[in-house]
Amino acid sequence: MTTVVETPQARCRAGFARADITPPVGIYHRMWGAAEHDRATGVHRPLTATALYLAPFEGAAGVLVLGLDHCLFDRDEFERIRERVAREVGLKPSDIQVSMSHTHGSAWMSRTRAHLPGGDMIGPYLDGMIETCARIAREAASGLRSATVVYGTARCALARHRDFWDSVSKQFVCGFNPEGPADDAVLLAKVTADDGAVLGTIVNYACHPTTLAWQNTLISPDYVGAMQEVVEKETGAPCLFLQGASGDLGPVEGFVGDPATADKNGRQLGFAALSGLEALPPPGTRFEYAGPVVSGAILGTWKHEPSPADSTWHQHECTVNLQYRLDLPTVEQTRADLAKWEAEDSADSRAKAEQMTRQLTRLAALHPGAYQFRVQILRLGRSLWVFAPGELYQEFQIELRKRFPRFAVVVATITNDWQPGYLPSASSYGYGIYQDVIAAVAPGSLEVLIECVGRDVERLIAKDETAGSDA
Repeated sequence: MTTVVETPQARCRAGFARADITPPVGIYHRMWGAAEHDRATGVHRPLTATALYLAPFEGAAGVLVLGLDHCLFDRDEFERIRERVAREVGLKPSDIQVSMSHTHGSAWMSRTRAHLPGGDMIGPYLDGMIETCARIAREAASGLRSATVVYGTARCALARHRDFWDSVSKQFVCGFNPEGPADDAVLLAKVTADDGAVLGTIVNYACHPTTLAWQNTLISPDYVGAMQEVVEKETGAPCLFLQGASGDLGPVEGFVGDPATADKNGRQLGFAALSGLEALPPPGTRFEYAGPVVSGAILGTWKHEPSPADSTWHQHECTVNLQYRLDLPTVEQTRADLAKWEAEDSADSRAKAEQMTRQLTRLAALHPGAYQFRVQILRLGRSLWVFAPGELYQEFQIELRKRFPRFAVVVATITNDWQPGYLPSASSYGYGIYQDVIAAVAPGSLEVLIECVGRDVERLIAKDETAGSDA
């Protein structure tokens, strides 16, 4: 019979900082192929940057996690941010984890689009945003305090499977599938200083921020903005959102133009997160059976008892070579298709041209031979932080959490790069599903990645146990 309930916790030094990074109205905003506008006409909610500095009490310098309300950046942009922030706080670029919320309401922020309407504003905006990131990284570093991170889990039905079979047109479409599997786990953390002050919270959830789509002309963080507002109003501290493995997950109500729907979705996640945060035990405790008390019935009592949190710290990079699919389109073929669609003048041809432009970007970013997929892993006490590029299917986080049930597993995707794009499960290939059609890597790549990351984590844990930690 279980008489002790342990909650994953970690001891470290931590600091948060927040800044507004909203682009100017009029900037290039076209994200969707079906959109008829090019420039942003206004702002729904501000875009924000949230910095979380985590550091051990001794040894390693630390890790800076930077959550940005943006969809995608070019690889060079990620590198610029990491190098500039690293210089500012005295870390290595590999210690900087730039994680995108993936909001599709922020537009496609690429310097390669400077020639498009409003594109001339992209470069100056990104330059200024990078300096803002450096500033808040410095603020987070200067505000480091001894703290305990307490982790928990809530459930939220916002995210649902998004591969739907249209029986009329006989094709898979990207949209709400009521019958598909969907991971509803919300991984939560509260960071509390030794004096009891809440320094900040973390909400890690897998759901494409695609509430707002082609009809929306406003700069928007999508559902993430309202979620953070709900949580921060209650806790009085910054909330860092980290996008989970959401390659096949999206909101039930999505692809609309009404910002009120995005706010409703955000509140749904925010209230679920608050429920989970409220259920967390006090830092540095465990829940123990305290014995029977005779009353009208014989009652079993439980109490929170002191239990030192684990301060184990270990950083590791896992590099996995993923094979490309055999039918990967060539650059020459894609350029020819782009020229074809650009020669036509219709909404459909404009959307097709946008798809080919993005395909060229993906192809240009692929490594020769095989794709070197780099995952950053942080063992922090009883938690595992996994930072991965690209858009991974939900199986990635489900399997890692299943394999390591004693740990809180934080999975942050679209971190440090968005290439190689989607990593679907092997069973999803061959049906004409959107994510499969544009995936660059071969079937089985996601499963190989899960196994390689899992084995590396197992070795990390075994190494810590051999070294005498309480793992």
